[in-house]
Amino acid sequence: MGGLATAIGVLDGVLHEVVLFAAFGFLIGGADDLATDLVHFGRRLRPRRKAAEPTPPGAYTPGRLAVFVPAWDEAAVIGLMLRSALARFDHPDYRIYAGTYSNDPATVSAVQAVAQEDPRVRLVVCPRAGPTTKADCLNALWHALLADQRAEGHPFKGVVLHDAEDLVHPEELRLLDQGLDHATTVQLPVLPLADPRSRWISGHYIDEFAEAHGKLMPVRQALGAGLPLAGTGCAIAVPMLARIAIARGGVPFDEASLTEDYELGLTIAMLGGRGLFLNVRETGGDQPVGVRAYFPATLDAAVRQKARWMIGIALAGWDRIGWAARGRATDHWMRMRDRRTILAVPVLAAAYVALVCWGISESIHWLIGTSRADATPAMRLLLMLNSALLLWRIAMRAHFVGRRCGWKEGARSVPRAIIANLVALLAARRAIFRYLAMLRGAELRWDKTAHHFPTFAGEAAA
Repeated sequence: MGGLATAIGVLDGVLHEVVLFAAFGFLIGGADDLATDLVHFGRRLRPRRKAAEPTPPGAYTPGRLAVFVPAWDEAAVIGLMLRSALARFDHPDYRIYAGTYSNDPATVSAVQAVAQEDPRVRLVVCPRAGPTTKADCLNALWHALLADQRAEGHPFKGVVLHDAEDLVHPEELRLLDQGLDHATTVQLPVLPLADPRSRWISGHYIDEFAEAHGKLMPVRQALGAGLPLAGTGCAIAVPMLARIAIARGGVPFDEASLTEDYELGLTIAMLGGRGLFLNVRETGGDQPVGVRAYFPATLDAAVRQKARWMIGIALAGWDRIGWAARGRATDHWMRMRDRRTILAVPVLAAAYVALVCWGISESIHWLIGTSRADATPAMRLLLMLNSALLLWRIAMRAHFVGRRCGWKEGARSVPRAIIANLVALLAARRAIFRYLAMLRGAELRWDKTAHHFPTFAGEAAA
């Protein structure tokens, strides 16, 4: 019995330390989230300054836009996406550049079939065999754009980025074109579609983007911090891309990055470019003009995608772009938030370990007829603060999801937080091992997932 008492004493001591570590971690993260909420609601309470808004439609001169769609192993969706975009885009002057690879003949054939039907689609075959990186494919599209400019003598105003699975909005190009009259980069909201095959795994992206693009991007803009690009539904002024290309030896997209879009937005901000996030309602509707797409529907696919984001933003991105210039406190804060994901994982893991240890401890104490020592007043206060912050965080997530997708999705966001935590834990493990391999010289490759394009009216309207 004495040995058991000693063991339970050790377990209780470990439990106390793990709980303390997790509680302080959650307190810091919760306070950080609360600060962004206060900025968001404070911003909404202030009168809007009209000068910060784009001019009304029709009060600008349309420019020529190039839509870049990099595609590796996308034969299942690229043809549908291109035909849908051609039918939906409402803009007088654009060309779609679809990047493919010679060793991916199915995707080449799918793009070629559409290009033969409509001259606004330009098939580009990358010089290297795939998969390389998304940035490498984008650079091949950039060179094709430059060649067309030289041959036609008609410059492009901006480059619009899209993925091969995107469902575009009819008003998108006009809005991006309009925004480029006021800014160097323009980002529209990303609106994940509710996948009936995967309400929980794919659905947790709805929750994350509803808050990221419903609150955090407007907060960054209000604070004057650099705006990262999402890699889709965004536009970059061609003169800025040309300036970056000159500095990088002829290519504007960094092929050594796994999240070239995120880095590009911050790089442009550091070069003095202005970022603009446009959350504008569609004409005659209550939804924002944005990009809709299905996100990974399986646990493995979601983990691989999240791991790539973690490497590019929180690990390699930290090494590559560092912190903001001295005196840019808001930029420091936002970059810290971007990179805290990988730091929050040990805290989250500790919390789950503490939950398991608590259950074991309670069971053993019950069996031997003893009880654990009461928590100190300081510990009780810490746990109460964390409970309040957790409830606030859950309510805020449900609020932003419900406002964008309806109360049913808002309600689903509460249990989906557990799925998001599981994905984050597994993705962090994968990200760390892949990052260590990168440090040892492993080749960067396009770690993409299979995509599904909405093909019928109910999906497209979702």
